[in-house]
Amino acid sequence: AAAQTLLPHIIGLDLYSTLDEHTSWEALSEECELILMFGGMPLKNSKVSAGGVGKHITKLGMKKCFDKGIEFINISPLIDDAPKFLKAKQVPIRPNTDTALMLALAYILIKNNSYDKDFINKYTVGFDSFADYVLGKKNNQECSPEWASQITNIPVNIINELADKIITKKTMISLSWSLQRASRGEQPLWMGITLAAMLGHIGTASGGFGFGYSSVNSTGDSFDKLPWQSLPQGKNKIKDFIPVARVTDMLENPGREFDYDGKKLTYPDIKLIYWAGGNPFHHHQDLNRLVKAWQKPNTIIVNEIWWNSQARHADIIFPANTALERNDLMLNPRDPTIVANKKAMKSFKNSKTDYEIFSGLAKKLGFLESFTEDRSELDWIKFIWNNSSKAHQKNISFPSFEEFWEKGYFELPSPKVEKIMFNDFRKDPINFPLNTPSGKIEISSETISNFQLSDCLSHPYWFEPYEWLGNIDKYPLHLISNQPTHRLHSQLDNAVNSQNSKINGKEPVMINSSDASKRDIKNGDIVMLFNKRGRVLAGANISDNVMPGVVVLSTGAWFDPDYALNLERHGNPNVLTKDVGTSSLGQGPSSHTTLVELIKANNEEIVDVNIFKNPETLNKDT
Repeated sequence: AAAQTLLPHIIGLDLYSTLDEHTSWEALSEECELILMFGGMPLKNSKVSAGGVGKHITKLGMKKCFDKGIEFINISPLIDDAPKFLKAKQVPIRPNTDTALMLALAYILIKNNSYDKDFINKYTVGFDSFADYVLGKKNNQECSPEWASQITNIPVNIINELADKIITKKTMISLSWSLQRASRGEQPLWMGITLAAMLGHIGTASGGFGFGYSSVNSTGDSFDKLPWQSLPQGKNKIKDFIPVARVTDMLENPGREFDYDGKKLTYPDIKLIYWAGGNPFHHHQDLNRLVKAWQKPNTIIVNEIWWNSQARHADIIFPANTALERNDLMLNPRDPTIVANKKAMKSFKNSKTDYEIFSGLAKKLGFLESFTEDRSELDWIKFIWNNSSKAHQKNISFPSFEEFWEKGYFELPSPKVEKIMFNDFRKDPINFPLNTPSGKIEISSETISNFQLSDCLSHPYWFEPYEWLGNIDKYPLHLISNQPTHRLHSQLDNAVNSQNSKINGKEPVMINSSDASKRDIKNGDIVMLFNKRGRVLAGANISDNVMPGVVVLSTGAWFDPDYALNLERHGNPNVLTKDVGTSSLGQGPSSHTTLVELIKANNEEIVDVNIFKNPETLNKDT
């Protein structure tokens, strides 16, 4: 999302390199004194990592930090964003206003002359211009605690207390991935890095900043990245691309120019879509708008396991295997464990592995041999194993593939390493500069300034969101569509674990007791969330773990539209979210910037979920 374009300009690392470099929990536990969590650290998100998890380290790392006396503070509208065992102080904040709070903390540091001038002068550029903005010298209001309190709804005394804590304690500024998925989502990330620079702990084990602690399991680990072999790929002759969050815009506006990371790109005129390995009817915003745009291509092809909404909106469906119906490897360059994922059952009816599907297409198109290289599925698995073995020959003795496959897993000897983000840069910025134009952290970026964007300026800045609790019109509740607890994204929403979490078949929506009382809503009622983009049914879960004025409807309920009633039956929040980019720089999704109203549903509007029933088919026997 927004971080992928911003981080290279500010710290000289792409997103995935940043994740690799994070200061480890082990190191933090020895020197850090305070972890200030913007967006929390929800433990449920850390149960996964791309490629799989062999060693779950996040909870152990958090506990070690807590046991060593580190204080945790949760800046979030949702208490559940911090595990209970951390005993975190809860500071409720209006969604999308974290940047304003951080600006106020910076204001106090500047006014009190409490920021680390040596660090700022030696390791950053552009501070003076930023400081002028914070102090109100750029024809703007100064970013004082009083100013921020009006925006964030956090009392002035709490803002001052937070400032006292970060001044007197060795502090880690932790930023959740969710912060970037909002209107001007680049700003809280940029501002968090700036605030950490002002505190002066970057490059040490005593603090700094993090982006994604507990967002995935591997962030904060103590392992060296492992260079597992990947499948060789050809080069796509088509160099044009769009950010995935701009798919609907592309379909609606072929030939239109748009800004992205300082470049002018053009939306192509797409006649055919082949989608495999994802589901836009889960992760895209404003799904009613997407449905209309999805009709424009001549043909939609998908590889799908289930009769979900993506399959139901396709012209051609290749039935794909589950992970239980194929052989594969679970490997992750940020985890020392590799697992043999052995086929556990025969393919269901005429479903095939993705490799079989692509091989069949390659044969039809006349390049089977160049695609498969005459290798079977198991041959490619051996190829990955054998070539990965070669990469580690100097230090590690790998078993043969046959021994590995028989045992079912292999755990690399992985001595823990001290991981401190930007430690070399801190020790020697001349010989270990950052990959930015200045070689330093760019609090103000001349590169971004030269892009001349109205929605992403030269330094961190407070932009009023297009929908937020500070400017309520018809819709008085802010919708948070976070990651679900009982599934990964929308995967296996049809399975028992996810189904058991439903309320009368609907996705649960968390609502504060005061908001529920105003609407005469009781626990378990079927409710309707709505705004100008759509209407969604959900089951009421009344809880004071969410602040008043905010409701939480997690992502991942399979999209189940009833076009006759103009509503979504199941509880998919992306019917309600707005499809607009974070800014002209990142063009990421801004799903967390959404206002809604919520009422008790009328009996005639309460309809059964249909998405888990097989669709009607014609010519079943042909």
